Formats: sequence, C-alpha cells, structure tokens
Amino acid sequence: MPLLFRRASLASLGLAFGLSALCLSPVMAQETAPAAPADAAAAPAAAPVDPNAVVATVNGQPLTEADLVLAEGELSQQFAQLPPEQRRAAALSAAIEIRVMAAKAVTDGLDKDPDFQRRMAFLQQRALHGEMVEKGVVDKVTDAEIRARYDQEIANTPPVNEVHARHILVKTKEEAEAIIKQLDGGADFQKLANEHTSDPSGKSNGGDLGWFGPGQMVPEFDKAAFALEVGKYTEQPVQSQFGWHVIKLEDKRAKQPPAFDEVKDQAKQAVIRDKYFALVKSLRAGAKVEIPDAKLKQAVDTMEAGK
Repeated sequence: MPLLFRRASLASLGLAFGLSALCLSPVMAQETAPAAPADAAAAPAAAPVDPNAVVATVNGQPLTEADLVLAEGELSQQFAQLPPEQRRAAALSAAIEIRVMAAKAVTDGLDKDPDFQRRMAFLQQRALHGEMVEKGVVDKVTDAEIRARYDQEIANTPPVNEVHARHILVKTKEEAEAIIKQLDGGADFQKLANEHTSDPSGKSNGGDLGWFGPGQMVPEFDKAAFALEVGKYTEQPVQSQFGWHVIKLEDKRAKQPPAFDEVKDQAKQAVIRDKYFALVKSLRAGAKVEIPDAKLKQAVDTMEAGK
C-alpha cells in the first residue's frame, strides 16, 4: 500500500449497507462461527449421536448427550483454550458441578429468593426471545430476499469514479515548483518521481499510487487528483500534512460494485435486521406499554424513533 497517507476506508471495501450491531440472540453468533479446518472435509463423518443417550447420572438423575451439547455451547469460551479431546470431559465435569451445586441451592431454599426468581423469569424471556429470532426471523430469510437487498443497495449507490494517479512528494514548495517547471519543459514524470520523491514506495515505480476512490487520500490530495484531466499534472504544488505534492492523473474509470458473493453475508444481516425490527414494531404496536416516569418515557420514545 503506497504512502502512509492513504486512508483505510470501509466504503472502499464493499457496499455501505449501514448495518447496525445485531445483538439479537445466540443464533447470530452461530452465523459467524469460525470455518472448519481445511482437512475437516476429508475426515469421515461422525456417527449420529442419540441426544437421549445417558452419559452420566447425578444423584440418580440422568445427564444426557443433549445436556452435554448444551453445556459445551454455553461454556464454549471457557473451553476455547483446551485441546479438542479434553473439551468433552471438561463440559461433562462442568455439567456435573452445575447439577450438584444447583441441587444444594434448592435444598437451601435459594430458588425461592425473589431476586433469583426475577432473574430466572428474565432469563426465560430472553431465551424465548432468542427462539423467536431464530425461528421467526432468521429461518425465514430466503435467498431471493438476500439477492433483492443486494440489488436494492446497488441501485441506491450513486456511481463513483476512481482514479489512477502518480505523485512526487517533496519537502518544500520551491522543490515542487522546480519539478513542475521541468515537466513543463517536457521531462518524464516517472523519471522525476524516481529521482526526487520522498515517498519510499514511489522511488522505484515512478510515484505510482494505483487506483483509489474518493476519500481514500487526505482531502487536499483527493481534491486535486479528482480535479485533473487524464494525462495532466497539477500546475501548482499541492500541500498536505506530508509535504508538497506534484500529482499526475493517469486514468479514470467507474468504480465497480462488489460482487454479490463478496457481500452476501452483509446483505443477509441487513435483511435479518429489517425483519427483526419490523416484527418488534408490529408486536409493540399491539402491546399495552405504560411508562409512568415522563422523562424516562420521552427517552425511550426518542430511542425507539431512531430505530
């Protein structure tokens, strides 16, 4: 990547879908699970496991494969550093520990504590929320909807030009003016760049910056480069925080949008987001919600309006 002043821009990497952070349910984490190792495809398929198979009993109560899978999923972060062959044993050990501690808590009457019961009610509601998101939103997204969202974003994205430019970076305005004078006399831009530029990456390639779009360079450089005609160079030195530039425009072209496969996941998340908020809006409209505190109500209403 030539020159340190090139800006990293998300807009240059793909469509600006404007996605919100989707903290909707554990199912969203499943959508972005790490890919399996390359050699995993060659491994023989594991035999199906009976979810009701008992792997242990705790005080006479069965602990099944389904329970173990749930423990592994819920405690996956704690087991992340363990070798794969140890994770199953660690999950079973944790599940047994949870069972015996929970039984002791019931014996001591902790399950009757009002704070505990409130937390349990909230956790149940949160789990049901997650199930609704998974079954009522995520599972209902179709490939056609994802493609339609991609096409919509492409249609709504204004066409953007990108340019191919070279530059010569020097420390003073006088040096830049002297270079422009040589160019006016017919000197070769690439040769002058190799000889004079202080941009390390430009000393061997004639100051070539490659192709870039609007906003990827510092504002002064960006404005000057996009104002040039193809084949022309700046008649006056361009100052930026890095020094003085002489810029030559090699070519212009329409920037191509990213291919569907490159941004398919982003488009899917956008569809999920819109479906989720549409479902919430319809459910909220049919719910009777009262907030006695006027200031709190106003704050909530303002927040809801921004969704």
